[in-house]
Amino acid sequence: MLHILLVEDDEVEAEALIRAFRRQDFPHPVLVAADGVEALYLLRGGASGGNGQPPLPRPCIVLLDLNMPRMSGVEFLAALRQDQSLKRTIVFVLTTSNRAEDKAAAYNHQIAGYLLKANQGEEFAHLVAMLTNYWRVVEFPPDDHP
Repeated sequence: MLHILLVEDDEVEAEALIRAFRRQDFPHPVLVAADGVEALYLLRGGASGGNGQPPLPRPCIVLLDLNMPRMSGVEFLAALRQDQSLKRTIVFVLTTSNRAEDKAAAYNHQIAGYLLKANQGEEFAHLVAMLTNYWRVVEFPPDDHP
């Protein structure tokens, strides 16, 4: 089973994406983290965070907004890639920023793709379809190798 972690501080956009997943009958769980700090907490769980919670099961795909409080998307990516147990996590950036600097910074942290939030309804439906196909076609890295 695939798990989706949506890292999004805007509750309206998060809810719109969750509705798109429901409309497409997406069969996998979607969790929401309000920022990068909360996302790392969910991903690490008790394994390395010591918080007593189990880490989010793998395979997992992260959908990441860039502009967030406490920890930006780029800061989250830097922390993720430095963590030996999380560095191979598949991340798609999902943002309103079309700035070349943001794209370069994200791709410098080995993201799988950079997606713009242009038209929530139609674009989110395409995103759900893409993730469904991605899950069916792509081989995910094994969880037991560094």
